[in-house]
Order: sequence, then structure tokens, then C-alpha cells
Amino acid sequence: MRRHISLYGLTFSLPLLIWQLLFFVFPLVFLVALSFWTVRNFRMEPGFDTVNWVTMYGRPVFWQAYGTTLALAAAAAALTSALAFPCAYAIAFKLSPAARRWAIFLMVIPFFTSYLVRVYSWQVFLSDAGIINVMLGWLGLGPFRLLNTVGATMVGYLTLSFPLVVLLQLFSLVFIDRTLIEAAHNMRCGRLRTVFAVVIPSARVGLVIAALFSFILCFGDFVSPIYLGGGDPTTLSILITDTTKSGQQWPRAAVIALTMIATLLVVAFLSVRFAYKGRAQ
Repeated sequence: MRRHISLYGLTFSLPLLIWQLLFFVFPLVFLVALSFWTVRNFRMEPGFDTVNWVTMYGRPVFWQAYGTTLALAAAAAALTSALAFPCAYAIAFKLSPAARRWAIFLMVIPFFTSYLVRVYSWQVFLSDAGIINVMLGWLGLGPFRLLNTVGATMVGYLTLSFPLVVLLQLFSLVFIDRTLIEAAHNMRCGRLRTVFAVVIPSARVGLVIAALFSFILCFGDFVSPIYLGGGDPTTLSILITDTTKSGQQWPRAAVIALTMIATLLVVAFLSVRFAYKGRAQ
């Protein structure tokens, strides 16, 4: 059928189109072009040369950072989703509507403060002379090395994505048809079996999208790996910074950034396809 594009609809869609062109499409095109430029005598020269792609993809450190970033982001997404689900489930099914609104408000509060400030506060807790080691010292334990570890990086990732994942899971759980749960109970399904057989499949889209957002946030995060993880192991975000500091190699940094964007697009496509699998009817 022939579609009719009205002036009214086009007018109200223009701001979104302009926004996407200015802040996504044009910067992405420039980033692609920049990856083919060359640096001579610490100055970038426009051109078309694949030396940056060949150099970066030929370095083992790049693939080590890529694997580390992918593994940490996937682990953070899985851990955040697993920890957030009981919280979201309790808010959706155990609290009254008034208490649920307060819980949502409390989940929004962390976004009122800077993520960097929250990470700095974790340094106070995780340092060798920090609050956690002092408390463990009262029990005759420690001190333990908590800061500048992979575990500390994961704590930062949880700080970044946990409230958002809870909210996304919650918005999916509250719209589940309660009659399906009642039917499962009538058929003598236990609570745990009902969760895995009814609740999780019914909320699959929201749960997958929540995990996807967590993965995206953690995959590109720079703050937690550098300030809580101490920069070891190296992630792609840290590698971008190191590359730009090394001889002003912005074109090579563009290669890393484009690789990250491509990875996120593939992961997002596969996640959304899995989330809506069997529903497109």
C-alpha cells in the first residue's frame, strides 16, 4: 500500500531526525573518516590509508583488551541482572502500589549524583585503610587488597547499572498478566517453578533489554576500570586514552571506538532478536 506522509507528522518528526543527524550520524561518519587519516610529526593529515586498522588489529594488546572488555561487560550484565531480579520481583509483587512508588523513587535517587562521585566514594570504602578493612580489622581479619582489583571494577559496574536494571525489570514485571500466575498456582506449581515457568518467560523482553543496557553501559565505561580497577587489566576505553596520549594517535583511537560501536550494534541486534523471538505474529 502507498503510504501518505503528512506535513503534520513530518514536522513533529523533524526534531528527532535532526538530533540523530547532528549527534549520531555526522559524528559517526567523521569517526569513520578519521580512522583512515595518518599522523606525521604529531600532526594529523587527511587521507585514505588502512595503516591504522592494520596496526591496531595486528597488536595482541588490542585483542587482549577487547576480550577483557567483552568478558567484564558480559559478567557485569549477568551479575547485575541476577541481583536485580529479586529486588524487582519483590517490588512488583510484594509491595503495595504506594510502597512501590516509593521504591521507584529510591531507585531514581542515585541518578541525582554524579557517577564519578559515587566511584570516588567507593575508593574510601575499598582502600587498604578504608571502612571495609577497618571493620574487618575489628574482627581480627585483613587487611585485604580490595581496591585496584577486578572485583572493585565489578563493584563500580554494579553502581553504574544496578538501579537502571532494577527499574527496567520492574516495568516489565508489573505488566505481567496476574491470571497466568494464579493459573500456575491452581495447577499446583510452587513459587519457584512459577517464577521460572511463568514470570521469567512473560517478562523476557524486559529482562533481556535490561541486561543489554547493563552490557552497553559497562562495555564503554572508563571510570570504574581506571579508578577502582587501577587500569589493570586494560579495557578498550583505557586503551583509547593510552592511544591518544601516544603520539596523538587519534586515528588509531577511532579504530578502537568504531570496533566498540560495531560490537555493541551486533550484541544489541542479537539481544533484541532473542527477546522478541516467537512474538512477531
